[in-house]
Amino acid sequence: MSAKPFTFAITVLPDDIDFMGHVNNARYLNWVQDAVLAHWRKLAPPEEVAGKAWVALKHEITYRRPAFLEDDVIARTVLEHVKGARAFYSTVISRGEEVLAEVKSSWCCIDAETLRPARIGEEVARFFFPSPE
Repeated sequence: MSAKPFTFAITVLPDDIDFMGHVNNARYLNWVQDAVLAHWRKLAPPEEVAGKAWVALKHEITYRRPAFLEDDVIARTVLEHVKGARAFYSTVISRGEEVLAEVKSSWCCIDAETLRPARIGEEVARFFFPSPE
């Protein structure tokens, strides 16, 4: 069961542009990270946000179209599921109706002090996967 999509606005900066005149491919991964972390900060309880951090384990990205300076770009990310300390996200980066990139990623939640994996319990997962009414 996937959670509700989270939309994250992206500002394309001059430093994002590579020698070919469009956004560098590596920058898309920064955008995914920004979107996933913003999603966590928005929905997780404050004590969880303060006590946990996230480490990317894997990104699988398919580039569809280039982005350019001044483009209005958004990342729409969906938490597909959690398992133990892992979270699995699907993110689509787009400009209007045009899909620029599709990304599947997995993340490990860690304790901010010990830097050890930290399980995502049901009480926290509920904030991301609300039960149907």
